[in-house]
Amino acid sequence: MNPHSEPSKRTGDIHSTPTSAPSSAETSSHPPRTPKPPAPTDPPSTSGSSAPTDPTDATETSSPPGPAETASTPVPSHPTDPLAPSAFTSSTAATPSRPSHAAAPSDATKAPSPDAQVTLRGPAELADALPYLLGFYPDDSVVMIALTGERGRFGGRVRLGIPTDTAQWPDVADQLAECLISAGQERDARPAAIIVYLCQEPAAGESGKDVKDRLRPLAQRLRTACGALDVPVLEALCLSNGRFWSYCCPDFRCCPAEGTPMVMPGTSVMAAAAAYAGMQVRGSLKEMEARLAPRTGRRAADQETALDAAAGALVPRMLRRDAAAAVRRDTLDLAGAMIHRFRQDTPSGSNRARDACDDALITDAEAADLILGLQDRVTRDRAAEWMDGSAAAPALRLWRALARRCAGGYAEHAVAPLTLAGWVSWSTEDGPSARVALSRALALDPDYTFAQLLHRAINEGLDPEPLRRCLREQHREAVSTAEPAARAAKKAPQPTKRPGTGGSGPAGRPRGPRGGTGPGTRTTDGRGRRRAGRNGDRSRR
Repeated sequence: MNPHSEPSKRTGDIHSTPTSAPSSAETSSHPPRTPKPPAPTDPPSTSGSSAPTDPTDATETSSPPGPAETASTPVPSHPTDPLAPSAFTSSTAATPSRPSHAAAPSDATKAPSPDAQVTLRGPAELADALPYLLGFYPDDSVVMIALTGERGRFGGRVRLGIPTDTAQWPDVADQLAECLISAGQERDARPAAIIVYLCQEPAAGESGKDVKDRLRPLAQRLRTACGALDVPVLEALCLSNGRFWSYCCPDFRCCPAEGTPMVMPGTSVMAAAAAYAGMQVRGSLKEMEARLAPRTGRRAADQETALDAAAGALVPRMLRRDAAAAVRRDTLDLAGAMIHRFRQDTPSGSNRARDACDDALITDAEAADLILGLQDRVTRDRAAEWMDGSAAAPALRLWRALARRCAGGYAEHAVAPLTLAGWVSWSTEDGPSARVALSRALALDPDYTFAQLLHRAINEGLDPEPLRRCLREQHREAVSTAEPAARAAKKAPQPTKRPGTGGSGPAGRPRGPRGGTGPGTRTTDGRGRRRAGRNGDRSRR
C-alpha cells in the first residue's frame, strides 16, 4: 500500500455535549430523542462535530484495492470561507462534560462564535455528513477522519477499499492509522482523535446487521491500532443498507441492535448548508467508477477490432521519415474536431444517459486513432491544453469516452485518457472525480509519471493554476512557432501556370493588349476555321 497525503481545505469542529439548549440552526433534522444517561462502561465518543461547507473540500476516492489516500493538512482553526453561511452554522461555547450519544440540554448560556460552521451532534449526524465530507458516498470502504485541536475540527482523512481477505485486516489497519497520524505530524497537526467509518452493502442473503458483525474485527483492530499510537477513536460507525451502528456505544437504548435508520437525504442541517454553499454529492463511488469502466460484450469486441486495425495501419506509417510529427498533428487535429463535435451536442439526463450519448458521437475508428495517438507523451501533453474555458467540459467527456473504449487487450491504453480526465477534473475544481480517474490510471500502471505527479499534487493541496499557466504558455509558443511557417509557405512563389492548349473560347488563354490571342491578329471563329485578318487577307499562314 502506497499512501499519499492530502490536505482538506476546510475543517470542522467537534464539540463535547453542549450544556445549553441547541439553537434552531444547530438542531438535528431528525426528531429529538429523550436524553438517556450513558452506561457506566460507555467509552468516550463523539457527541458533535462541525462539517465544512466548502465545495472544494478534499476527498479520497481510490479504487479498491488501490492505494490509500489521505487528507492530512488541517486548516487554521478559524476558517474564513465566504460560502459558509452563519445562518446554518453557529458554534456554541460548551462547558466540558462527558460525551454521550444523546445531547443533554441544560440552562447554561451560549456565546456566539465568529466561526462559520455546521455543528453535528451524535452518530446519526456524523453518518449523514460522510457523503458531504467526501463529495460522494464511499461504498465498500473504510474511512478514517482525524479531529484536530481542542475543538475537534475535521482534519485529515484516509479512505481505502475494504480488503476481501480478512487476513490482511491487521496490516491494513496498522498502515491506515500510521498513514493518517504521521501525515498530521509532518504538518504539526497531530490528530487529537479519530472517527472511523466502515461502509459496505449486504451481500446476497445478508442483512445490515450481518455486515456490522462481520466487520467488527476490522473496527476493533482499527481502534487498537490508533490507540497504540496514542490517538483515541472517539466513534466507529458501520453504514449498511440505509442504517448505521456504533461499535463504541454498548447502550442499546440509543444504539439498538437492529441499527438506526439514516436520516432522509436532503433533510438534515448539513444537507441544507451544503446546498446553500453549492456543494455537490456525486453519487456513490461505484457510480463514479462506472463512468470510466471499459466496454463489455459485443461493443467491446467491435472496438477491439477497430484498435487492431488502427494499430496495424500505424506501424508501417511510423517507419517513414518525420512520421511521428505527422501522427501527432493528425491526432491533435482529430481530438480538436471531436471536442468541437462534443461541444455542439450537450446531452442531458442521468450520467448513464449522457455517457451513452457521448459514446454515440464518436465512431470506433475515430476512438481507435485517438487512443493510439495519445500513447505518445508529447501528444498527450499537448492534449492537456484543453483544460479550461469552453473546451474543458467537452474535453472531459471525450477523455471519459475514450477510457470506456479501451477494452480487452487494450485496457492499459486507458491510462492516458484517464490521466487527462483526472487533470481536467482537477483543473475545474472537481477533486473527487479527479481522484477516481487518477486512481484507476495508477491501478493500471503504477509507474505512469504524469498520473503520479497529478495525484501527489492533489494530495498536497497544490493549486493547479501554475500548471495551467505553463500549458497556456506552451500553447502560445507552439502557435507563435507555427504562424511564421504558415506565412512563409503562403508567401512562397507559386509556379507560373502555363497556358493550356485545350479549352473552348478565349477564356482559357492569355489575352493580348487589345484582346488578341498572340502577336498576330488572326483568330479562329470557334469552329476551328481561320478567320480573315483586318485586311481580309486569308492567304497568310
